[in-house]
Amino acid sequence: MSDAPSRVWYAAYGSNTHAERLGYYLAGGRPPGSARAFPGCRDPRAPAAAVALLLPGRVYFATESPVWGGGRAFYDPAADGTAWAVAHLLTLGQFSDIAAQEMYRPPGRDLDLTEVLATGRRALGPGRYETLVCAGYLDDGGDEGERDGLPVLTFTAPRPLPPRPPSAAYLRYLAAGLHDAGAWRPAEIAAYLAGRPGAAGHWTAEAVAALSVPTAPTGPPGPASRCRPGPRRS
Repeated sequence: MSDAPSRVWYAAYGSNTHAERLGYYLAGGRPPGSARAFPGCRDPRAPAAAVALLLPGRVYFATESPVWGGGRAFYDPAADGTAWAVAHLLTLGQFSDIAAQEMYRPPGRDLDLTEVLATGRRALGPGRYETLVCAGYLDDGGDEGERDGLPVLTFTAPRPLPPRPPSAAYLRYLAAGLHDAGAWRPAEIAAYLAGRPGAAGHWTAEAVAALSVPTAPTGPPGPASRCRPGPRRS
């Protein structure tokens, strides 16, 4: 643990792409319409930075969310394609506490990143978000960043799951979060989400675009960052 980075990029590809939703994991509280209250992180501060990010692999929808009433987003790093995400620059403690809450565990202990940084993944349990993934490395944009960048970490299921269509409420959060990242236009986001396994064949780009999300960008889209390759996944 002595060589563990003090900061990491958390690659959110589901509802935590949305800053307001992520805020409940950081500061605690009960999101509107949710039956679950989050305890929050030891450090409730907002991320130091957030950037649009392209990950190797694919996002898909599966299982049944008790909150959203449809499929949830999962990340398959071994699949062909490119996954769109929002990377939040967090302390190791903040990332550890968010991961614990996603795993329905009490926050309060820093994760040991030795295995995930060496091999690209670490299974902490059999649950739907209990597998850590290191998708690569990304600079922090500062003058004192680590020479090789900071690790881009996320969590997902231990293996691909059968696809299931997501709900309108869930897609609305994802679309708004990706839009706020500033790299993609609404029509591009709608087409991307409608084309993910689980949504494809059940949602059209036109239907996703109609979900009361912003209809025009606030300015011209900027480029999305792309993380450098990470460790070989075993």
